[in-house]
Amino acid sequence: MSVPPIQPPKFDAYFQQCFEQLLVWRRDVRHFRRDPVDGALIERLIAMACLAPSVGNSQPWRFVRVTEAERRVAVRADFAACNSEALYNYHGERAKLYASLKLAGLDDAPEHLAVFCDHGAETGHGLGSRTMPETKNFSVVAAVYTLWLAARIHGLGVGWVSILDPERIRAILDVPAEWSLVAYLCIGKPVEESDEPELVRLGWQEREAFEKVMFRR
Repeated sequence: MSVPPIQPPKFDAYFQQCFEQLLVWRRDVRHFRRDPVDGALIERLIAMACLAPSVGNSQPWRFVRVTEAERRVAVRADFAACNSEALYNYHGERAKLYASLKLAGLDDAPEHLAVFCDHGAETGHGLGSRTMPETKNFSVVAAVYTLWLAARIHGLGVGWVSILDPERIRAILDVPAEWSLVAYLCIGKPVEESDEPELVRLGWQEREAFEKVMFRR
């Protein structure tokens, strides 16, 4: 007896509208409430992130929940040093605006999650990444974005902290040398909600229309 094919779910017009709204309301959050987040929910978000596509099905993502106070303090110190150095790259009004931005939720976010790419992993057997090894990092970014959307569904905000020294963070978290930092995420309930990026509201950078970045050849 043949097994009937599995029928995929039907994503109707209402679901399509909700999904588009999810994309609109996903924000890079910088201001967090200190309310604790259920650890089981964080694990569920990571499990959903692992459904992301990866080159050669290599699944190179590695997630580190940073819970120890000493390590968080060290990460915060690294951010402060990198942020101070970055300020010197701006001048005039742009420097003033940069100095006024709250660029990290490291102090208030109840959850810190470091996401690495394991370049030493043999999963995937090199399929698709021999000519473009950077696709492993791209795969991890896809997992980060999947987690970001899943967090939004559950009422959580995510902030991506990129003003960090990757090698120092790797040392602080004591992870293998083959792991490279892709993202350091702050996760928690946002202080405020908005469908507009904070950097747009503060005048740092407008969002580009998609027509400006779409080309034909």
